[in-house]
Amino acid sequence: MDEINLWYVARATGMVSLLLLTGTVLLGIMGPMKVGTVTWPRFALAGLHRNISLLTLALVMVHVVSIAVDEYVPITFVDAVVPFVSAFEPLWLGLGAIAFDLMLALLITSLLRPRINPRLWRSVHWFAYICWPVALAHTIGIGTDAAAGWPLVVSVLCAMAVVAGAVWRVTPRLKSLKTPQAS
Repeated sequence: MDEINLWYVARATGMVSLLLLTGTVLLGIMGPMKVGTVTWPRFALAGLHRNISLLTLALVMVHVVSIAVDEYVPITFVDAVVPFVSAFEPLWLGLGAIAFDLMLALLITSLLRPRINPRLWRSVHWFAYICWPVALAHTIGIGTDAAAGWPLVVSVLCAMAVVAGAVWRVTPRLKSLKTPQAS
C-alpha cells in the first residue's frame, strides 16, 4: 500500500473511531438509566455498547498501525502508546496515546470483570469519561484539517451529543436533590 493510501486510512479510521467512541459513551450514559422498551430490551443496549466498544478499539488499532507504518510523518508504535515521547506533535500525539492506553485498560478490565472486584471494575470504567474528551482533543489538535471544515463540525457535533447525554443523565438526580423528601 503506498504512503498516500495509508495516510487516508489513518485519517479515516481516526475520525470513524471518534464517532464510534462517542456512540459508546452515549450508550454507556444510557445504560444505568435503565433505558429499554419491549422491542429494545436493556440487554440489547448493553450488547450494542460492548460491540461498538470493541469495534472502536479495533479501528483505533488500525489507526495506530497505519499511522506508524506510514512514512509521511515520523510516528512510531512507541509514540502511539507512551504519552508525550514523540518528536512529532508531542502534546497532541501524547493525548492520543493516553486515550489509547485508557481504552486498553477498559478492555482488559472488562474482559476480567467476572474475576475482579466490581468496585475496581467500576472505578476503572469511569476512565471512559476521561478517555473521550482526551480523544476529542487529540482529534482536533493533531489532525491536518481537524480544526476546520467538516472534521471540526463532526467534532463539535460529537461534543454536543455527549454534553446533551450527560445533562440528560444528571437532570433526574439534580431534580431529586431539590425535591424535599417527605418525612
